[in-house]
Amino acid sequence: MADNYIRFDWAMKRLLRNKANFGVLEGLLTTLLNEKIVIQKLLESESNQEDEYDKYNRVDILAENSRGELVLIEVQNNNEYAYFQRMLFGVSKLVTEYINRGESYDNVRKVYSVNIVYFSLGHGKDYVYHGKTEFRGIHDGDLLELSPFQKQTFKVDEVSQLYPEYYILKVNDFNDVATTPLEEWIYYLNTGTVPETAIAPGLEEVRQFLKLERMTKEELKAYYRHLDNIVILRDNINMERAEGRAEGRAEGLEEGLEIGRSEGITKAKTENAKNLKKLGVPLNIIAEAIGLSEEEINSL
Repeated sequence: MADNYIRFDWAMKRLLRNKANFGVLEGLLTTLLNEKIVIQKLLESESNQEDEYDKYNRVDILAENSRGELVLIEVQNNNEYAYFQRMLFGVSKLVTEYINRGESYDNVRKVYSVNIVYFSLGHGKDYVYHGKTEFRGIHDGDLLELSPFQKQTFKVDEVSQLYPEYYILKVNDFNDVATTPLEEWIYYLNTGTVPETAIAPGLEEVRQFLKLERMTKEELKAYYRHLDNIVILRDNINMERAEGRAEGRAEGLEEGLEIGRSEGITKAKTENAKNLKKLGVPLNIIAEAIGLSEEEINSL
């Protein structure tokens, strides 16, 4: 059944901050980053405490892979036009909050920004996007690389590995059959349903810990209010788009009518000028009467 499991966006708000449920987040990050991720703790950073809305839509994680790196996860249902800038702001705060004043810059933490968006963000055909920083020569297009000493010191191979990396999961844009672990995760993020054959890391924990039957009556009421709000939000977004298209059509129609009127007037002037010219009316009089120049009339 489609309603057996709690949607991920709700789970992020209420359940996945519990250490007992870290396996769900670890599974998602392991699948997305393609390496084993183990969460050490959630970070109580300023970026988590800006306001109540942000607090329940984002979570800073101290995750450990081979390099012990930071991960910022954000779930967003609202259609925010400046979301790209929001991603940059969140990463910038996370980077600066976790380096002590006076520390060497080689202590700056690697940050992954994982953004799960339930609205149309930008224009693109894919449903998962990855962004990283590279430096290329403006003349020859060569890629700026680390020196052997830097590679040995920082234990990375490329400059981009030192900089934040961004992942955008546009889950509403996935309408396919899930055939890979990442697609299984996207399918769950989109529908709240776990495919029966899913084997992606973390989805077994979803089956165990994110069942609706585990919720209290009050939690269920709040959860279904949340689902209702999502439907309303999507309807509003669709309505805004429809109104925008209607306004566009109306503006286009008005523009078309205006162009048609203008072309019709020009054609009428031309025909009238031709007729007056055949009658032998002087060009200066035709020009004054019709509103065309003598040169235009003479070329007819």
